[in-house]
Amino acid sequence: MLTTLQVRNYVLIDSLEIDFPEGLIIITGQTGAGKSILLGALSLVMGAKADASMVSEGADNCVVEAEFETDDKTLQTVLEENEVEWEGGHITVRRVVNRSGRSRAFINDCPVPVTLLQEISSGLIDIHSQHQTLLLSDKSFQLDILDHFAGTMSSREECASLWKMLSALKSELRSVEERIARQISEKEYNEAQYRQLEAAALREGELAELEEEQKQLANAEEIKTSLSSAEELFTSASSGGEMLSIDASLKEAYKMLLKAGRYVPAVSELAERVDTCRRELDDILSDAVSINAGIELSESRLEEVESRMSLIYGLMQKHSCSDVSELTALRDRLSESLADTAVLEEKRESILLQISKVEKEVNVLADRIHSARTAASGSFAEAITSSIRDMELPYAIFEVSLNDVPVSATGRDAVMFRFSSTGRNAVDVAKCASGGEMSRIMLALKAMMARYANMPTMIFDEIDTGVSGSVADRMGSVICEMGSFMQVFAITHLPQVAAKGTAHYMVAKDIDPLTSKAVSTIKKLSEEQRVMEVARMLSGTVLTDAAIANAKSLLNS
Repeated sequence: MLTTLQVRNYVLIDSLEIDFPEGLIIITGQTGAGKSILLGALSLVMGAKADASMVSEGADNCVVEAEFETDDKTLQTVLEENEVEWEGGHITVRRVVNRSGRSRAFINDCPVPVTLLQEISSGLIDIHSQHQTLLLSDKSFQLDILDHFAGTMSSREECASLWKMLSALKSELRSVEERIARQISEKEYNEAQYRQLEAAALREGELAELEEEQKQLANAEEIKTSLSSAEELFTSASSGGEMLSIDASLKEAYKMLLKAGRYVPAVSELAERVDTCRRELDDILSDAVSINAGIELSESRLEEVESRMSLIYGLMQKHSCSDVSELTALRDRLSESLADTAVLEEKRESILLQISKVEKEVNVLADRIHSARTAASGSFAEAITSSIRDMELPYAIFEVSLNDVPVSATGRDAVMFRFSSTGRNAVDVAKCASGGEMSRIMLALKAMMARYANMPTMIFDEIDTGVSGSVADRMGSVICEMGSFMQVFAITHLPQVAAKGTAHYMVAKDIDPLTSKAVSTIKKLSEEQRVMEVARMLSGTVLTDAAIANAKSLLNS
């Protein structure tokens, strides 16, 4: 229920803070006093479009804040999914609109997108305007009312959940079948690609090895010449025998230094260093000889290496790969894709089995829902007929027809409400011509929902338009009866309806003497003020004793 409404700088409302009780709340006022402004403020806080015209003249922004108490578990789930504190069902919704028309929204002081306000609004307030009879042509609305009466809403939610699962399975099946078809169409091409890569017998690091070997083979003659020259420098002596090889020279130097070292210890250390250098040079010479022996002058091997490198480079270019590892990864993927068709076929069969199972469950549930709707439609139609006849349509009939349609999230029924004010030839209720009849039918349906559904706060905005007298009195009684199940606001011009409420508020428009600006206000009426307001509604501007007496009679009836 709506417990508190605060409004600041909204159109003609400078400042307003008002509390609301449970039950039926009547709101009245002169035409143009600002009742529509009040509804506009509530619509704004429930996510309606904001614009700069909402901000009062001279103000920087307008603020509308509404506090609610609810135990709606669906709302709790929605808020928690959006990381908004539930706070035990106490919900404070605030909307701030600045002078530029931009707005911000908050729920329990947490900033939220306006779309979240719109999402939760239907669970907090149902504003029923005189134009909402258009809902009578909405088949979803008709089905909702019937299901609430038949007690099939939980079964319908289960059906919707199964339908969602079924839709997801069918979507997955389409995806798998598309992959299978694509693989079949690409199989021959993929096989050729795979065979080429498999025949290449690629090996990680091979290209680097080939590049190194190719360099050696391509420059083998130069390499051998250089190594042979180095070897000769190490080992050759002059032809006259006067120049020793490097090795012999170092050996001779070592001996001479050892002799001197017997007298100068420091020279002995030099001898050891010379010997170490000689041994290192021996190792270098040995390695150079070994490498020289391993270098081969082979044109055929060079051709093999370059041919292999050309193959690998060609494959890399063809498949847009930067190295051999990418080629081998591609080869493995192609291998998997060629084998994956069988896996996908198995997956398709598994999904088909699941679809068959869920379809059976959906059909069984849809049949159960259909049976419950069929059983309830007669008594539902009788109850609505009785309610409409009580509003002075004594010959009216209301019928419910169910037609088979393909199974969907709501079952396998299409519902149609039929109506006739004469008792003959009932037709689609959306084709009823009389606005007064439409209002009475809509009120009867809303009253039915109040009994069987967890309804939010309902606001009737002049639903009594087009009716008067005893009909208005009966409609007021229906609305009052709804107030015993839920919080109901009735904005009305009819005294018969106004007299039914448990609390009465009046909207008025005054001129501020300081600013000469029109200002709308709303206040709760005392018992005496209420008598005078109902009397005004009965007689107009001039209050007569008869009107006052009549007002007291209406209020006490």
